[in-house]
Amino acid sequence: MIFESKLVFVEIEPSEIPWVKIFTQRKIKEFSECTAKEKLEIFRIIDIVEKQMINYFKADKINIASFGNMLPHVHWHVMARFESDSHFPEPMWGAQQRESQLDLPSFKVFFAQLGGQL
Repeated sequence: MIFESKLVFVEIEPSEIPWVKIFTQRKIKEFSECTAKEKLEIFRIIDIVEKQMINYFKADKINIASFGNMLPHVHWHVMARFESDSHFPEPMWGAQQRESQLDLPSFKVFFAQLGGQL
């Protein structure tokens, strides 16, 4: 976990790409069940994460998704995508397209910096 507040927490998803998940503290199933404060906090964090992923990793694209079919707890995925990652342009949970050709800066440094900004 890289950040936690009364409303949300942010976890790292282990992957070849920079990827975080933002969860509500309350175990609710749908985004429409979130309070206005929870929604604002989620979008505040998404905005910071996206900007930092673009600046630090020089991502080709940022993917933002909210599913919850396997885990019915409100959460958002924020992923930095690269044309040379193993799945691009498919989603990371889709069919692998190639062997990854990534040479990215330190994830450890990025996640530490990100946690400090959140």
